[in-house]
Amino acid sequence: MSYAIIRNEKLTRAKAMGAYRHNERKAKNHSNKNIDSSKTELNYYIKKNELSYIKEFDRIKEKYNLKGQIRSNSIIMCEMVFTSDQKFFDEIGYEESKRYFQESYNFICNYKNLGEENIISAVVHMDEDTPHMHLLFIPVVHTKDKQGNKIDKICSRDFWKGKNSYRDLQNAYFKHISEKGFKLERGELVEITNREHFSIQEYKQITNYENTKQILKDMKLELPETPDIKDIKKIMLNRDEKIENEIIKPKDELIQKLHQENISLHKELSKQANIIDKAEKFETERKSLTADNIELKAKCRKLELDFKQKEKEIKNKYEDETYKIDYQYQKIINKLEKENNYLKKVIDRFKITVQKFISWICHKFSAPSEEDLIRDFEKETYMDFDVKRQMDIKNSEIEKQEDELEYY
Repeated sequence: MSYAIIRNEKLTRAKAMGAYRHNERKAKNHSNKNIDSSKTELNYYIKKNELSYIKEFDRIKEKYNLKGQIRSNSIIMCEMVFTSDQKFFDEIGYEESKRYFQESYNFICNYKNLGEENIISAVVHMDEDTPHMHLLFIPVVHTKDKQGNKIDKICSRDFWKGKNSYRDLQNAYFKHISEKGFKLERGELVEITNREHFSIQEYKQITNYENTKQILKDMKLELPETPDIKDIKKIMLNRDEKIENEIIKPKDELIQKLHQENISLHKELSKQANIIDKAEKFETERKSLTADNIELKAKCRKLELDFKQKEKEIKNKYEDETYKIDYQYQKIINKLEKENNYLKKVIDRFKITVQKFISWICHKFSAPSEEDLIRDFEKETYMDFDVKRQMDIKNSEIEKQEDELEYY
């Protein structure tokens, strides 16, 4: 019998970007060797995301005014994978497989009143070993704020609240998919299976440990004293060998047999007692290790908090220094821009003055025309009167010299 499989993973922004590259087949070289690129065109969407997962999240959050404090390491979305084994998909065929994934999609839309608007993407992959669907959704809970107003809040912790949250999900999904006509099996719960592990106290009770320890203590392994056959022979004066063969020898053999069985029983009981003694020792060590583990967790938590505090301090210091540097650079830039604007005005004014000066010279000394005067100036001084053109020629000469140096 095939199983209805549903898995969930919580994603931060960083993990969501990795999921987007895999699900949307953005990578040129796939790390997953099970992907058959020739079948990628068979993949299809039940809900297609127009943007990347992160941008879709930001868009939905803004559009529906979703509340909640979102930090850089916050869980912002969940990724569910729906599938079964290849045998199941082969038996039901392509169209029923599409209905299976559509019903799985419908299930999540209604689960905990999530709403289809909070689903980011649902894509079915047909280019791997077994068909499966990746469904990304924002864990939104419908709750109230401190003033009693109804709000929609992003909170993975509350969405998956309770130690049985995943078990409840599995049960609800199996019920839904079974009602839709898909013959699948849900794994048995531990409550209805036979337990394979017992506590030390339970094992003591099963093996009657305390009584066994007392039996071992009181048990004597020495052979009991029996009459010596030689003494009996003396009494009998060899008158009757029948008593020796039919009574004495069989009883003696029975005593020897029971003695050997007694030794074997002692060994077996000793094994059981030793197992429990070792188990108690291991239990004591486990408790000690557990206590050490709790202490280490507390230390790790303290180090984590100290690290976050230090990170915050460094970040604030970095931001302060960055602001100071930006401020200083901005002052310099503003000063240079001011100077540049002033120089531009000076140059523009100088151009006007030169033009007026040329006109004045022509008039004063009765020159034929301004163009003739400028042409004579350029001819005699070997300079271009147009300053911009003169700078372009100069830059061209410099570039030519640099090319010649590079060649040599």
